[in-house]
Amino acid sequence: MSPSWTPPPTPAFAPTHDPLTPARDITHPHFQAGDQVVVIKGVAAGELWGDAMRVVAPSWHTPTDEDGWRLRDATGGAQTYVTAHPRYLVHLSRRCPDCLIHLRAMEDHLLPKHTDGNALVDCGWYTTTALGQLVHITDARGSR
Repeated sequence: MSPSWTPPPTPAFAPTHDPLTPARDITHPHFQAGDQVVVIKGVAAGELWGDAMRVVAPSWHTPTDEDGWRLRDATGGAQTYVTAHPRYLVHLSRRCPDCLIHLRAMEDHLLPKHTDGNALVDCGWYTTTALGQLVHITDARGSR
């Protein structure tokens, strides 16, 4: 008999203000092709969670009219490749001081707001456009 498999819990949608990411001053050269990154989406079991991806190549991020990065989601999904602005990304593949400071600030901001240790909470900060652009809610424009 095969072991029982249970799907991951469906995230609770909890729109939460994000004062940190939109104000983050991160330059395009901070990330390099091949870097493993995460896009923080919320809280799970008392920790930050998000989508882990690999930086593929520089790309124009149309929603912000700034340099962005083409990312590959190794797990696939509806869109394996997306383009994101660098300020959305946090290094996973190396201990980067800027990213560690940003992660700590995100933890300080989010974890006290979501104290249910069993919940998987999606803060609702990101959407993916039809053009494969990962967009933060503060960057979304009706005309794009």
